[in-house]
Amino acid sequence: MVAELGHYALVLALLVSLVQSSVPLVGAARGDAGMMAVAGPAAQALLALLAFSFLALMHAFVNSDFSVLAVALHSHSAKPLIYKIAGTWGNHEGSMLLWVLILALFGGLVARYGANLPPSLKSRALAVQGMLAAGFLLFILFTSNPFARVLPPPPDGNGLNPLLQDPALAIHPPMLYVGYVGLSICFSFAIAALLEGRVDPAWARWVRPWTLTAWLFLTGGIALGSWWAYYELGWGGWWYWDPVENASFMPWLVATALLHSAIVVEKRDTLKGWTILLAILAFALSLIGTFLVRSGVLTSVHAFAVDPARGVFILALLVVSIGGALALYAWRVPDLKGGGLFAPISREGGLVLNNLLLATATATVFIGTLYPLLLDAVTGQSVSVGPPYYNATFVPLMVPLLIVMGVGPLLAWKRADLRGITGRLLTAGAATLVVAVWVGSLPLNRHAEAYDLATLAGFAGTLRLPAAALGMALAAWLVLGALGEWARRVGLFRLRPDESWQRARGLPLAAHGMTVAHLGVAIAVAGFVGAGLWKHEVGRVLKPGESLTVERWQIVLAKLEDETGPNYKARRAVFVVTEDGGAPFLMAPEKRIYDTQGQPTTEAAIRTTGLTNLYLVLGDEAGGGAWAVRVLVEPMVPVMYYGIMVMMAGGLMSLLDRRSRVGAPRRARAAPVAGGPAAAPAHGDD
Repeated sequence: MVAELGHYALVLALLVSLVQSSVPLVGAARGDAGMMAVAGPAAQALLALLAFSFLALMHAFVNSDFSVLAVALHSHSAKPLIYKIAGTWGNHEGSMLLWVLILALFGGLVARYGANLPPSLKSRALAVQGMLAAGFLLFILFTSNPFARVLPPPPDGNGLNPLLQDPALAIHPPMLYVGYVGLSICFSFAIAALLEGRVDPAWARWVRPWTLTAWLFLTGGIALGSWWAYYELGWGGWWYWDPVENASFMPWLVATALLHSAIVVEKRDTLKGWTILLAILAFALSLIGTFLVRSGVLTSVHAFAVDPARGVFILALLVVSIGGALALYAWRVPDLKGGGLFAPISREGGLVLNNLLLATATATVFIGTLYPLLLDAVTGQSVSVGPPYYNATFVPLMVPLLIVMGVGPLLAWKRADLRGITGRLLTAGAATLVVAVWVGSLPLNRHAEAYDLATLAGFAGTLRLPAAALGMALAAWLVLGALGEWARRVGLFRLRPDESWQRARGLPLAAHGMTVAHLGVAIAVAGFVGAGLWKHEVGRVLKPGESLTVERWQIVLAKLEDETGPNYKARRAVFVVTEDGGAPFLMAPEKRIYDTQGQPTTEAAIRTTGLTNLYLVLGDEAGGGAWAVRVLVEPMVPVMYYGIMVMMAGGLMSLLDRRSRVGAPRRARAAPVAGGPAAAPAHGDD
């Protein structure tokens, strides 16, 4: 009965979405306030209906209702409760219901907290959200019904994919979806602005918090997925340029560009057309990612569906929504005239270059992701585009981008005085050169031999790792640029400490957030470089009692034991590890076999010591009681994730800035009665 109610709520949600997508739009065209006012209640009703439907599906999973086909195919009575709950979105049908629920959530939030929005803009934006919801509800109801029944019900279910039975994977999809689908509201605001024919600084102020929210969740979702792959798949890597990884990375790159471009619209009333285009493309890439994992063109643990009919439906939605948006953009963009002029050497110029580099980087990832698929579809030829392609195309674009990130905050708006900042740039450049020389002279690891690749004039030494030297120098450059800009704004070393403190307290929270976010990028870059270039891997076959030494770690295979989990059996290897003769500690990697699927999985053992991970993987049995063992020493991997967390902290600080919550000022209150207090424009907390 609960499943039928959930299905009925989906049908009602479709009807509500059709009302939301039509009545307010007609009202905005006619200037009818009553019709426009329908948008808010409709958006909130849509959210309530979809939330009820999703909870009904979750009820079926938690209670192991195997008469529901999705539950029978993707759950099992022996699963722990957390994975029964995660099973709600660990399948195609449930994940699509979560997708459209989050779409409705953003519409409901705009309806609830968008009191400062002009009624016509708000109604049009919510109408576009309603159109998107209607399209995906049609897709769910006609091709992916999560409440489809199976009669007679099986005695038990097939279980969830073992690779997805992990706490990180219980959180990763919802977080990623909030980022993916959150970009829909930026798309809706862009279409609403095109329909109105007006983009101004107030519009940019309204859009930025939603973009920042989506960017935050997308960043967290990508990082969590990377961490899951790192410890769950047993390969010791954190990124492989997998097409599904790229499907989430491309919207992140464009959303990053959109955040910076919106600043230019807000501050200088220019780059309007470009910012609108970025808002459209960010959501377009989210839809492309949805198409990739649900069309059957990719085979991956991330891919939910292999039904080409579903892929065709999503492709049709993509063509209609994005094709229509681009057609509207081509028609209305000539009317979006920019008001602010600026010199190439200025804060605006730096942000434009930032955007161009991010857009180009996105294009390289897009080509590398889709080219093999298109070639296979057209010619039948199979090609593999892997890390070498991206290292040759994407990575070089990051070098000038990071340089611009270090310089941009030091530049003034409209026209920068290069002479005025030359001293700061020279100081930062000298410090960066010192870092480059120092890092370049470090050995790859304790056992590496010195080898000359380049010699700096006047420096009695060698650069053993020029790539590492360049990467660490860029990280140092970013740190110095971010801190230098913050120090300039608070008058550090120019004013008395108490005056600098007062200035720091008076800075907007978003200004501190920008500094923290850029510092996070610097930390993450240092982590990426170290993780990619200083990894040391050793593979051995060991019997209990045998040992090996890798750098400063002495590793002894103490014993092998069997373990029985709630729905799996495991072979566990217990290692006794000592670091430089210190106190011993235990590490226990596993090989698991899940009861229902019989699929083996690898559970790596990871020990973080300072800035380095020691990573142990139990491989296959080699006979005679011996097992293959892989040991990886991975410097700077923890630093990479620390940097991402600092980036997110900076983004959250910016989001908590009162200006982000306020948006644009309210209209002035009505004139006060004689003798009363003067009315003033008020900033609400909406």
